[in-house]
Amino acid sequence: MAMAETIAAILHRQQVRATFFLANEKTSRGDYALDESWRSYWQKLAQAGHHFGSHTFDHLYFQGDGKAGLVRLKPQFGAEAGIDKWYDVPTFCTELKRVKSRFHALTGQQLEPIWRAPGGRTSPRLIAFGEECGFQHIAWAKAGFLGDELDSGRFSNALLLAQASNNIQDGDIAMAHLGIWSRKDAWAPAVLEPLIDNLKQRGFCFATLPVVAEKPVVTKP
Repeated sequence: MAMAETIAAILHRQQVRATFFLANEKTSRGDYALDESWRSYWQKLAQAGHHFGSHTFDHLYFQGDGKAGLVRLKPQFGAEAGIDKWYDVPTFCTELKRVKSRFHALTGQQLEPIWRAPGGRTSPRLIAFGEECGFQHIAWAKAGFLGDELDSGRFSNALLLAQASNNIQDGDIAMAHLGIWSRKDAWAPAVLEPLIDNLKQRGFCFATLPVVAEKPVVTKP
């Protein structure tokens, strides 16, 4: 969340709406992303027309499928952080819906019925778990991996900007974070705004998720 305010300001200035996948992650301020202290931040984004999905409340990393239709996940935050646990559909649904409930409590608005797995780690079984809860899993395009979590010594902001500006294609979903603990050179201030400018110059516009296909117009003779 160290770049959260910077990113919000850039999106506002550029009149671009994005989709945020929320988890209750520890922030650079020492609190957590879904704490009361972030209420006004999420409210402003919601009022600006951005969309929101679940990233699992405790940021659950997929570890593998198991017997009896279970999946093994490791919470990164919360009371059981760092401990592998087995999840069935109801317990996994609870993790997705905890974000939904907390977001509604903070903003008075509803979460979109979508989620994204931390690290993008999934299996067909885990995706099916989400679908049973009413949540569609949303991944990202290969060219849309914007690289803000990579080592800035090996992947400079200039390199990441050039790659994304040239490689993103129509319909690609791009992904970045509201701040990365390990990256030395902050990505967002150097890359996000010029990337948006470059994509606009290529003729792109921007959309929130989920993308809902318009129903065909049926006319009677």
